Amino acid sequence: MTTRSPRDSLPPPTRSAGSDGPPSTGERRSLMPPPPPKFLERQVGKLFAFVEQFGAITSMTIGAVRAGFRRPFEGQAILKQIEALGVASVGIVTVTSVFIGMVMAVQFAFGLRKFGGMEYTSRVVALSFARELAPTLTAVIVGGRIGSGMAAEVGAMSVTEQIDAIRALGADPLKKLVWPRLVAGVLVMPVLAAFALVLGFGGAMLISDLEFNIPATFFLRTALSVVTLADFFSGMLKTPFFGAIIALVGCHFGMTTRGGTAGVGNSTTRTVVVISIAILIADFFLTKLAIIFWPTN
Repeated sequence: MTTRSPRDSLPPPTRSAGSDGPPSTGERRSLMPPPPPKFLERQVGKLFAFVEQFGAITSMTIGAVRAGFRRPFEGQAILKQIEALGVASVGIVTVTSVFIGMVMAVQFAFGLRKFGGMEYTSRVVALSFARELAPTLTAVIVGGRIGSGMAAEVGAMSVTEQIDAIRALGADPLKKLVWPRLVAGVLVMPVLAAFALVLGFGGAMLISDLEFNIPATFFLRTALSVVTLADFFSGMLKTPFFGAIIALVGCHFGMTTRGGTAGVGNSTTRTVVVISIAILIADFFLTKLAIIFWPTN
């Protein structure tokens, strides 16, 4: 009967990193980086991520609406958000709308003058502003400011565990954080869009009178002769949806922020990009619905 020494029961020695000699086949295989995912796998992963994000935003929307109709109604918080989102955005809306109106008037006047139709400048500017430019450009420009502010504010609360503290105190973060911003965004955007419409048309009327000798009274009269209430409402009724998109996307990326201050910066950047794309996509479908319900003559 043979006896085994303690040395025989030890595992075989492993090869150290500094040992001489070429690595074995298994070691070479383990040191190689994993192959990059294929194109189809990347697209499927992006699709799954989009569906997951969309589902999270939908769930957050339903929870915020349900919580918003429970007492207390957070009236003070809603008024504070209306001031922060609406009053603070008047300056950027004023500057952008006036100069966009001037640019539109100059471009159309130069273009129509080649065909002897410069008197149609007011009609084209008024229709384009009422149906498209005032609501959509205001939402994109103001949405970048409002959405990034929401993402930064809520994201800072997330990384500092203030949202967890709200839950620990028995309160609902959707009611305290999301609902006031959602209501404020829906209420503020129509007012800002109507304000941009008036200022943009005023800027176009001013530059047409000074640059192309089109009287302001003629500009206003001919514009009002073609713009109807259907044109006005087809543009203004988009704005509550734009306001909801801005508030929900900003709050979603803020509440899902992780990774400290770097995470807050990433969430802010993603918020601005997603809001701009989502507004333009929603604008297409809302425009199609507006044409169905209010067809132009």
